[in-house]
Amino acid sequence: MKLSLCMIVKNEEATLRDCLHSVKDVVDEMVVLDTGSTDRTVEIAQELGANVYFFEWCNDFAVARNEALRFVTGDWVIVLDADEKLKPEIVPLMRQAMQNEQCILINLIRHEVGAAQSPYSMVSRLFRHHPELYFTHPYHAMVDDSVAELLEKQPNWQILELAEVAISHEGYTEQAIGAQNKFNRAASAMEAYLSQYPNDPYTCSKLGALYVRSGKIERGIQLLEIGLRGVPSWRTRKPVEVPVLYELHYHLGIAYSRIGKASQAKSHYLAAMEMPVLPYIKLGTYNNYGNLLLETGDITGAIIAYTTVLELDPTLATAHFNLGIAYKDKGQLQDAIKCYRQAIALNPNFAEAYQNLGVALLKAGNVFESLDTFREAITRYEEQQSPAAAKLRQSLKEMGLRI
Repeated sequence: MKLSLCMIVKNEEATLRDCLHSVKDVVDEMVVLDTGSTDRTVEIAQELGANVYFFEWCNDFAVARNEALRFVTGDWVIVLDADEKLKPEIVPLMRQAMQNEQCILINLIRHEVGAAQSPYSMVSRLFRHHPELYFTHPYHAMVDDSVAELLEKQPNWQILELAEVAISHEGYTEQAIGAQNKFNRAASAMEAYLSQYPNDPYTCSKLGALYVRSGKIERGIQLLEIGLRGVPSWRTRKPVEVPVLYELHYHLGIAYSRIGKASQAKSHYLAAMEMPVLPYIKLGTYNNYGNLLLETGDITGAIIAYTTVLELDPTLATAHFNLGIAYKDKGQLQDAIKCYRQAIALNPNFAEAYQNLGVALLKAGNVFESLDTFREAITRYEEQQSPAAAKLRQSLKEMGLRI
């Protein structure tokens, strides 16, 4: 059974080599469609054995991805972006799932490296090379719509999900977003699509979340609510629509939290938790729900939520940090100290964790160790050019502590 890599690129010399190395021994062919690179992207792709084709960029990712799909010859297709890498541990599970003759689509878990909110997402990137499957949506292009259409005509097809992380993605760190001006490009493309399809739940979800993240919360909520009305209940929807409904509730929880409407936020987080999606995908919801409970005084509930996160992913430094805050608020200083130390072990540049650890150590009577920890916090803040460094220095000075 032949597997083909299918991807579109433009000026990706910084990341393309690592991406192709992660998959070149897994796939039988690599199809790379260049949309106007002016750097060494094409040379790198050719050096690593990819079949490179060319296409003039038209501001529509679906059109470009469908053009790339024209050159694929494999039985199955895996889609990657240049800032993604396939994890080798997932390959045996992929091959096993591809043997299922009734399977049309295999959803994969993607690790969003550096994501401030949800560290994992579900992406429809592995699918059978079928003549009726194609990409839609000019931004965040996906094959899900065509899969849904095919299922309407041939309900014998199945959609599978792999429960292990398959892809690591570094394109949504703050640095990457700023460098590529992704906010503006994404908003422009999706607004244009919504002018033609004003109630499309998927686009409402993606664009609404984008606006919430960029601070345009009212517009974000408006779009997310419109999208929610378009997918009323997962119990009566098609399987491909369930992840969209989950994201709508999840992002509404974030939006309402940011404007101080705790009751609405809680309702949407609980609805998101109810969705039949893989537990990994719900990590952001559990974590944010814990934050909400902590803010509203339910410390015990927050501890349960953070503990749930860590049971799913014990490597998530933010969850250890949040659990530390909850234990500190409950007066359990030693438990808090342990959590802060674990957060720092997982993320040595976690300035806030150093600061909170310093506070907890000071309250526990470990003055000298707390001062060393505060120094570490200030160093990390200064490396990040954060004004928190000066604020912490001033606070310690007012307390009579010398750093």
